[in-house]
Amino acid sequence: MAEKRYQVAVIGSGPAGIYASDILSKSGLPVSIDIFEKLPTPYGLVRYGVAPDHPFVRSIAGALYTVLQRGDIRFFGNVNVGTDITIEDIHTYYDAVIVATGAETDAPLNIPGTHLEGVHGAADFVSWYDGHPNHPRTWNLEAENVAVIGVGNVALDITRMMMRDVDYLVEHTDIPANVEEGLRANKVQNVKIFGRRGPAQVKFSPREMGVFGKLPDVDMKVFPEEFAFDPASEEAIQGSKGVAQVVDILKEWGERDPETFTAPKQIHLHLMQRPVEILGTTRVEGIRMERTRLSGDGNVTGTGEYVDYPVQAVYHATGYASSPIPGLPWNEKAHVIPNEAGRIIQDGKPMPGYYATGWVKRGPVGLIGSTKSDAKETITNLLADAEAGKLKATGDGSGAQGVLDLLASQGKRPTTWQGWELLDTFEKNLGSKVGRERIKVVSGEAMTAISHGEEYTGELI
Repeated sequence: MAEKRYQVAVIGSGPAGIYASDILSKSGLPVSIDIFEKLPTPYGLVRYGVAPDHPFVRSIAGALYTVLQRGDIRFFGNVNVGTDITIEDIHTYYDAVIVATGAETDAPLNIPGTHLEGVHGAADFVSWYDGHPNHPRTWNLEAENVAVIGVGNVALDITRMMMRDVDYLVEHTDIPANVEEGLRANKVQNVKIFGRRGPAQVKFSPREMGVFGKLPDVDMKVFPEEFAFDPASEEAIQGSKGVAQVVDILKEWGERDPETFTAPKQIHLHLMQRPVEILGTTRVEGIRMERTRLSGDGNVTGTGEYVDYPVQAVYHATGYASSPIPGLPWNEKAHVIPNEAGRIIQDGKPMPGYYATGWVKRGPVGLIGSTKSDAKETITNLLADAEAGKLKATGDGSGAQGVLDLLASQGKRPTTWQGWELLDTFEKNLGSKVGRERIKVVSGEAMTAISHGEEYTGELI
């Protein structure tokens, strides 16, 4: 009897999905791996969730390209699992399904006033300036004074994009024409970033801070009187080189002489304050913050002292959230798929053949290193289940052919890796005409047509 060759589907083509696929492909298990992505293009949040001037985007995208370019892992874009095809349908054709859909929506900011005009989630702003095809093409940047809630790298990203010189972005990034137009109308002059805890709890990375602290024509001001440390803070500083570096950078910023602040734009970082209400009638007029105190374990309690700041827009960057997949269990509170070490759990038991990895598995925490180790854990358990004879398609097990036949019967047009290479070349050629490395195509219709080798004469945005 011939050795069984397993068919495995991966849902999501960001780092989590690609790393899991790469690890599985090198495991020694006889396996065919197909990645399905709802967008026409691969890479997930690397293409649509990171600021275009991020210094490490190119290296991460390059690593993902190297994996998919080998050809032993197939890519199918324009396939929305849950609407175009059900997760149950996928399992009829595949012995195992790995969900790696990431997190691309904003975690809610549960305070009064979030309904006001001028309140934005960071993920929506990121999707706009990254040219996500499923988001609006315009963005209102008329507010001069802006509040950013959150002290993670996304808060730095969105603030940096508001404060960057547009000519720099045009010269050094792939922003499309509609984003350039929106940023040239940008009126933001002052950004206040708020964190509810102290310097040792800030989630910035030292590398990100290094870039952020040197923005041209921008003064960065922090307030040492708002610094606070408790035993948990000291333990964090002693136990992590990264935390110690972040605290040192913040202290260095706090020592800058205010009399030297002459730049036309200002960024103020306020710590030990938490938002309690966004002020205004129909649109944002201000934000009310409560001063906090550390409680000894790194958490905070309110002091009952409030400060109102006049701003005309509020961006909350307090975390991303994953979205449920119809047909799979869902933890509504944590915004993750219930699982045990990557095995998806329903009614207290593993669902045969279903796995999760990345942020949809553990929540939106950790960087690339965490994603790789996370994928290794999930694949280790998948391999154990294969060894135990637990992996079997619920239908004919025909893999991609069954999926493609079903999609074709519905008039769907998946894209492929070869199609991405066509689009990749098209975007690079688009940029080379004006001396840029690349210009993104925004329109989903355009991306699909170009990926199919068709001549496209419509709008690229």
